[in-house]
Amino acid sequence: MIRSTLIPLAIAAFVALAPPATAGPIFGSAGSFAVLGGSTVTNTGTSIVFGDVGLYPGSSITGFKTVKLTGTVHNSDAVAEKAQIDNAKAYNALVGLAPTAELTGQDLGGLTLKPGVYSFAKSAPLKGTVTLDAQGNDNAYWVFQIGNTLTTASDSVVTMINTGKNNGSDNGLFWQVGSSATLGTTTDFEGNILALESITLDAKATIHNGRVLAQTGAVMMDTNLISIPSPFPNVGPGLSGGLEFNDKLGLHVICGPSRISQTAGCPPLRGDGEGDADDYRITERSPQFTRQWPAVKVRGWELMPACWSP
Repeated sequence: MIRSTLIPLAIAAFVALAPPATAGPIFGSAGSFAVLGGSTVTNTGTSIVFGDVGLYPGSSITGFKTVKLTGTVHNSDAVAEKAQIDNAKAYNALVGLAPTAELTGQDLGGLTLKPGVYSFAKSAPLKGTVTLDAQGNDNAYWVFQIGNTLTTASDSVVTMINTGKNNGSDNGLFWQVGSSATLGTTTDFEGNILALESITLDAKATIHNGRVLAQTGAVMMDTNLISIPSPFPNVGPGLSGGLEFNDKLGLHVICGPSRISQTAGCPPLRGDGEGDADDYRITERSPQFTRQWPAVKVRGWELMPACWSP
């Protein structure tokens, strides 16, 4: 696991940990939000949120007198509105990725998955532990495209192993959910949930290195810990690495020392790997990029097939 943090430790660290200063690149202005709802945001019990809380277009945020919060509450204001716009943009970009593997009908529990884009035509269940193996790569990312619901059983776990030299701080983990997500009691979860409808966190479910972002429905909390950066040892940007998005270049993959934008139907790829304008991919120095190139093609975005140094 890239972190082993319990709620008591998070409470002890609460005062010392400042809210994240910068947003994850794929999320735009939504990157500072640990919780973002569409219709309502509700809380029961003592919850801890490392990051901002927002709601738009609804206006009912309840139960927050018992929430320990490092960030700011944005209730139906212009900041929350812009965050929802950027949230929808990130969601649609993730939908547009071509899958590297089809997992429809399988339980995530017991699987070990290398970086890639994994598709569930319907619902995605998790009972037990799913292990995400970064294979020693920095900027590794996983995208789960879920057509319907994401549901975890009680005590389920998402864990990441074999992170690169940056200890996973620049990795990305995205759960794109076509309807609603429910994390069962005491689920130990990682990554960013982007749900078209609602997100429910049952009692004592925790999310490290991530966010809960619901476009149209409610976010319902119950004695939870939601932390964009895990208090320790990983203080990265909420597992929002590996992919970037901006209005001009669309969605593109970060790999090794360079960043490469993607487009469907590119000519044969070649280049010296120096990050020059004529490079379309990194070869020996970026095995992750070479491995994932055939699958990472974005539909619906106007992209530039170019490479540049960061």
